[in-house]
Formats: sequence, structure tokens, C-alpha cells
Amino acid sequence: MMLRSGNPVLRLGALIFVVLSLLLVAVGTGWPQSAPPALGLQEQGPQAAPPPSSSPSSPPAREENPGLINEMGKLFDKLPSILPPIKSPGETMNDLSRLATPSTMVSGRTACPASSNGAPDCKLAADKLCQSKGYTEGKSLNADSAEKCSAKVLIPGRQRKPDDCRTDTFVTSALCQN
Repeated sequence: MMLRSGNPVLRLGALIFVVLSLLLVAVGTGWPQSAPPALGLQEQGPQAAPPPSSSPSSPPAREENPGLINEMGKLFDKLPSILPPIKSPGETMNDLSRLATPSTMVSGRTACPASSNGAPDCKLAADKLCQSKGYTEGKSLNADSAEKCSAKVLIPGRQRKPDDCRTDTFVTSALCQN
């Protein structure tokens, strides 16, 4: 079949079509498929089977491949044994609550006695408040202060003196422990 067209593109396209058609018809059957050869390696003859291992359950030893990536892989393999296990937030809270001393908050009103330097001793008052509720010791959570004055302050026209009033401090709530 000859094309007498003057267009070289049509002649080239027709030629390619004819060549491809002939190749497909001539081959008929598919080409045999085999594993592609590895790049840069030559095929070797049949190799002897590896010797049987002593324990069938052990994984085959990895081929040592020195290099940065291999060394990083070794590091990541060792990490689980180096780092502690990661716990969920719930497990962490359970661990903390087991470690914490059991305590209860109580309310009341106990006066803080004056210490040797004149400041209120609210630790002693918190202990007394907790002991009144059946616990052994306590820690002050809230305190309240009030000014307590003598009746002399109520006398009309009398000048107030520095020792007429004092400030009393009270523990109103405490954290108690057994």
C-alpha cells in the first residue's frame, strides 16, 4: 500500500501505523515475563540453599548496612527500652491520687491564737478545727478577721486609744487529714 500524498507528516504517521500493526500481528503471543535484572548487578548461577537455622521461630538476621540511616534505625529500635512507658491522662491522675494523702475539707470557725511574735497562729487553729470534726491535723484554707473592741469605745465623746480594739483572726475552713 503506497500513499502518494505530498504531506510528509501523513506519510510518517501511516508508516508508524503499518510498522506497529505488523509487529502486533507477527508476535501473536505475549512476550514471556521474567523478573527484571537488578541494575548494576550481574545474574549469578544457582546458589546453594542457606543452612537450616537452629531455632525456626527466630527471625532471620538483618544484613548489616553501615550508614547514617541504618544507625538511626538502630537508635529507634532501642528507644522503647530507654524511655518509660507513656500513660494516658486517666492513668496519670489515678497514680497521683494514690500517692496523695486522703484529705477532707471541713468548715467551721476557730480563733487563731497569738504566737510569741504577736502574729496569729492559724496552723494551730486549723488543727483544732479538724480535731473537732474527728481528724488528726489540718491546714488552713480560708481565714476571716474581725475587730473586737471594748465597751469603752461606745462611750460618747471618749477618745479612742490604741489598746481599745484588737483584730482577731479565725480559720473558717481547713483541709483535714487522718
